[in-house]
Amino acid sequence: MLKPSLATLFSVFSACAVASQTLPDLQLGSKITLSGLSSGAYMAGQYHLAYAEQVTGVAMLAGGPVYCAQNSLGIALEHCLNKASSAPDITVINTYIQKQRELGALAAESALEDDKVWIFHGSNDQTVSSHLSNILQKQFLQWLPKENIRLVTNLAVAHTFPTDNPALGECNVSAPPFLANCRYDAAGELLQFILGDIQPRTDKAQGQLLAINQHQLSSAAARSLAEQGYVYIPASCARGSECKLHVSLHGCKQNADAIGAAYATSTGLNNYADNNKLVILYPQTRASNINPFNPNACWDWWGYSGADYATRTGVQIQAIAQLIKALQTAQPQH
Repeated sequence: MLKPSLATLFSVFSACAVASQTLPDLQLGSKITLSGLSSGAYMAGQYHLAYAEQVTGVAMLAGGPVYCAQNSLGIALEHCLNKASSAPDITVINTYIQKQRELGALAAESALEDDKVWIFHGSNDQTVSSHLSNILQKQFLQWLPKENIRLVTNLAVAHTFPTDNPALGECNVSAPPFLANCRYDAAGELLQFILGDIQPRTDKAQGQLLAINQHQLSSAAARSLAEQGYVYIPASCARGSECKLHVSLHGCKQNADAIGAAYATSTGLNNYADNNKLVILYPQTRASNINPFNPNACWDWWGYSGADYATRTGVQIQAIAQLIKALQTAQPQH
């Protein structure tokens, strides 16, 4: 697949090539929803707390409590991954979150009011212990009524994004591209909960998956993310209909350099986007072996990009915010 030049902001993705294409004039609302898998789940939770006034719903798959790692790789490995003995210090975490709210580095607690939170964790997940999602649920119960939170932990799913697509791999396997046929439509379930009543999905996505130059759209992305990301635009949104924006964050080893556009095409989210006027942004990370050490292209949920990684001043949270604003204010390119 050819890579777009620095001069090309947007391009159409196809199985064979990336061709030059202008971005349509999008009419996007100011509110967004989020979802993420694994490190993407941790980042989705972080972004929610940072910009809660912007977010109405978040779905987190195979993750744990926000700020679980407390800016420490050692704590991340001991308490936020696959150990049954993991016990994140919620008292310390709560103290940090409250302090950052007081400093204005996170949204006020009141901004979470009425938000919806959907949490999923497969019982066969050997990468991130499922009991961490129970802790995540308890964390959000501090801020939201229980009816606004749904926790799903009773399905035999490995560390993967579960779908009901028979073309994908086995559900008990955790391997790239971490997308599996589990006879469970996670995309539909999460959208139904965080958006409310939704229209049925299409059998085949009818819109366009555009490759975007993240570095040109966001100065923060140029410092921490891959050059290329993706955005899925239904035909109705491309024609100027009012649409909503959903941001979907991949997991470790799920970035485009590792698995191509698989995550941006195979979760099932795009099939719901067409009938529900949803533009879906798929930001992309990049792997690095030194400065910072992030060989698996994870989103930063333990502090490799700086101690402020889980706040509004964190470079990756800034990057996502800038990409969102770029789409919300996009005008036709001439």
